[in-house]
Amino acid sequence: MAESLVPGDAPVSLNEARGWLRLGATIDDAVVAGLVRAATNICEAFIGQWLVIRAAEEVLPLKNGAVQPGARPVVGIDGVILLFPGGDEAVLGDGDYRTSIGRDGTARVTVSDPSGAARVRVAYRAGIAEGANGIPEAIRQGIVRMTQHLHEARDGARDGAGAAPPAVIAALWQPWRRLTLGSGQ
Repeated sequence: MAESLVPGDAPVSLNEARGWLRLGATIDDAVVAGLVRAATNICEAFIGQWLVIRAAEEVLPLKNGAVQPGARPVVGIDGVILLFPGGDEAVLGDGDYRTSIGRDGTARVTVSDPSGAARVRVAYRAGIAEGANGIPEAIRQGIVRMTQHLHEARDGARDGAGAAPPAVIAALWQPWRRLTLGSGQ
C-alpha cells in the first residue's frame, strides 16, 4: 500500500478510546494514542482502504503508458510528473494524462505521450471520508475493540497475551474489505 505524505486523522478520538478502556482522564494518553494509531493501521491493512482522506505521492513504473496508485479509494489525482532515466523530470498538464477511477476506488492514470519516461511520480488523495465522523460506525467500533485488544495484550499483561484478536473485529470490518488479485497493468 502507498505511503501517505502526512498521517491521516484518527477515526477514533483519544477520549473515545480512553472511555472504552475505562481509564481515567490523561492516564496513559501517549500509550492509548499509539494503540489507536496501530489499530487504525491494522484496520486499513485489513480492509485495503485508507479511512480518512489524505495526500499521497508514489513513484511508479510506467507500463504501457499507464500506472495504478496503490492506495484506495482514490478521490482525486493532483499531479503527474514524468521521470526520465537521466534524472530529468517533466510536469504534465491536465490534458497530458487521463484519469479513471473505478467504483472500488482503484485509479488508473494513462499518460498520452510518455516520451521515453520509465517512471512517473503521482500525487493524489485517497480515503473513505473527509473526517472521523464520516467513517462508518462499524469500522470505528472495530478500531476501538482492536485498541482494547492491543492494550490488554501489551507486555504480556494478561493471560493469553499472544491470543488472536476477537473475531468480532474482523466481522465489523469485513463489509468494507477490498482485495485485489494484482495490479492489472
